[in-house]
Amino acid sequence: MRIEDYALLSDCRTAALVSKVGSIDWLCLPRLDSASAFAALLGDESHGRWSLRPADPDAVATRRYDADTFVLITRWEAGDAVAEVHDFMPIDPDPSVGIARADLVRRVIGVSGTMRFEQRLSIRFDYARAMPWVRQTGTSHEPRLVAMAGPDALVVRGAALHATGHEHQGDLSVAQGETRDLQLAWFPSHISVPDPLDVDAELERTRAWWQGWADRIEHTGPYHESVVRSLLILRALTSHDTGGIAAAATMALPEDFGGERNWDYRYVWLRDAALTLEALLDHGFLMLAGRWREWLLRAVAGDPADLQIMYGLAGERDLTERELDSLPGFADSVPVRLGNGAASQYQADVVGEVLVTLSAARAQGLEDSKFSWPLERQLLRYAAEQLQRPDQGLWEIRGDPHMFTHSRAMTWAAFDRGVRAVEQFGLEGPVDTWRELRDRVRDEIDREGVTDGYFTQYYGTSEVDASLLLLPQVGFCTSDDPRMLKTVERIEKTLMRDGLLHRYRTGTGVDGLAGDESPFLACSFWLVEQYAATGRQDDAEALMARLCDLANDVGMLSEEYDPVNERQVGNTPQAFSHLALVRAADALTRTEHRPR
Repeated sequence: MRIEDYALLSDCRTAALVSKVGSIDWLCLPRLDSASAFAALLGDESHGRWSLRPADPDAVATRRYDADTFVLITRWEAGDAVAEVHDFMPIDPDPSVGIARADLVRRVIGVSGTMRFEQRLSIRFDYARAMPWVRQTGTSHEPRLVAMAGPDALVVRGAALHATGHEHQGDLSVAQGETRDLQLAWFPSHISVPDPLDVDAELERTRAWWQGWADRIEHTGPYHESVVRSLLILRALTSHDTGGIAAAATMALPEDFGGERNWDYRYVWLRDAALTLEALLDHGFLMLAGRWREWLLRAVAGDPADLQIMYGLAGERDLTERELDSLPGFADSVPVRLGNGAASQYQADVVGEVLVTLSAARAQGLEDSKFSWPLERQLLRYAAEQLQRPDQGLWEIRGDPHMFTHSRAMTWAAFDRGVRAVEQFGLEGPVDTWRELRDRVRDEIDREGVTDGYFTQYYGTSEVDASLLLLPQVGFCTSDDPRMLKTVERIEKTLMRDGLLHRYRTGTGVDGLAGDESPFLACSFWLVEQYAATGRQDDAEALMARLCDLANDVGMLSEEYDPVNERQVGNTPQAFSHLALVRAADALTRTEHRPR
C-alpha cells in the first residue's frame, strides 16, 4: 500500500484509515493519540486490521465521500454484481459527554446481482504489544465477538467470525436491495458490553452533522471543493471534547522511506493549531477559536516559563519520545517513534504564531475573557525573557540551535500584536516596552538576517529556508519588498526540485539527522501565495493546479510528496498541508478580484 491509498474516517475524537482494498489498517481508540487496535499501516496484517472486500480477487473498487461528510462509499464491481460498503464513525453531537464508547460501522449494500464478501479481523491492542482474549458471546442469529486486553475492549457484531490461527475470518453475501451492517465498538474493559447501534439513525445523524458543518463554510472562489475538503479535514483533526487540534492522524509514516525520519504527529503543536485556527477563522468559524483559546489557557496554565511547543489533545505535557519494537514500520522505516521529543525544544516562533492568531480572532469579534488577555501578556513577558536565546526553529531541528530568521520575525510579530492590542483595542499593557522590543528585533533582522540582499535561514549563513516565505504573511515585510523578491529567487534556485519546494537543504547538516526528505507540500503552497501577491499569476495558478492534483482520490494530502516516485510521503492527512492549501486558494481569490 501507498500512503495515498488511504481514506480517513473520523468522529472528531479519533480516526481510522481505510485502504483502497477495504482494509482498516490504522485505528487508535478511544482518542487519536491513544494506543492502536489496528496498526497494519506500520507493519502487516499481524499487527491489526479489519479487512472487508469481495471474495472475487478481480473485483474493482472506486470510492468517494458522501457529499461533504466523512461517510466513505466504496463501490465494488465483480462480473455482473455490484455492491457498496459505507464506512463511517458515528458522531456524538454533544462534546460534553465523556467517551464511554467509540464506534465504527461498515454497511454493505447490494446494488445488483449477488456479491460475497470476506472479512479478516485481527485485533492487536497497544501498538500490537497486546494479544487480546477473544470470546464468542453471541448466537447464530446475532453473532457477537468480544476481545479485551488490559483497559481496552472491542465488540464486533453483524456477521459470524471464526478463529483461524491468530485471526478471525468469515464471509457474508448481499443480493440486490439487501443491507448488512457490521459494527465495531470500543469500550473500557471493566464495564458491560455496550448495546448495538441503530445504524439508520446514526448514519443520518452523522451525515447531517458533517454536512451542516460544511454548509457553514464561507468560501467562494477557485478550488472550492479542495478548500471545503481541507477545512473538513482540519475539523476532523480537532478534538470534539477538548478543542485540541492534532497535526495529523498518524504516527511514524516516513519522510524518508527506509530512514529514521519517522515522527509521531498525533499531538497539538501550538504553531500548527494556531495556523489551523487562522484558516478556520477566515471561513466563518469564530466559535472554534474561542474553544481553542480555552484549551490554550488550560494547557499553558501556570508559569509561562514551562511553556511547551506541543501538548496532548487534552493538554497533557508528558510526550516522552520512545521507540516501539513491536512495529516494523511503514516500508520498513524504523525506528517507529511514539511520543515526540520536540516537545521539550525551545522554538521561538511559537509565541508569535499564537498571538498572531489570537489577534486575528480579536479583530473578527472574539471578545476577551477574564483570563485571555492576561495569558497573552504572560506570553509576551516570556518572549521578552527569551529574547536573545537561539532556538530549534519552525522545522524542529535536532542539531545545534540557531538564531533562525523566521523565528526572529515571529518574535517581532508577537510584540507587534501586543502593541496592536493596546493601540487598537484599548487593552492595558506596557506598550512602550513592547514597541521598543519590536523595533529592536526588526533592526536586528535587517542587520543580521540579510546577506547579499536576501533573507537567510539563520544569522551567519548564506543558506535560505522556505519558512522565509511566511514573513510577508505576518506583516514583517511586503511581498514585493526587494529583499523578499531576491529571497524567492534564491529559494527557487536552491530549494526547488522537480517544481516543488524543500524546506531547506538537508545536506548542510543543519537538522542533525541522517538521510534526505522529499519536498514539503506546505512550502509550495506558501510559494503560490507569494506568487499571487507579486503579480506572478500564471506561475501561481500553475503551481496551485499541480499541488491540488497531488491529493489522493478523496482529497487527502500528506506532509510531503516524492515527485520522482510520484507518491505521498509522511504523516497523513497533514494539517499543515491542508491549511496551506486553503490560504493559497484564498490568495488566488484575492488576485481574481484585484483590478488589472
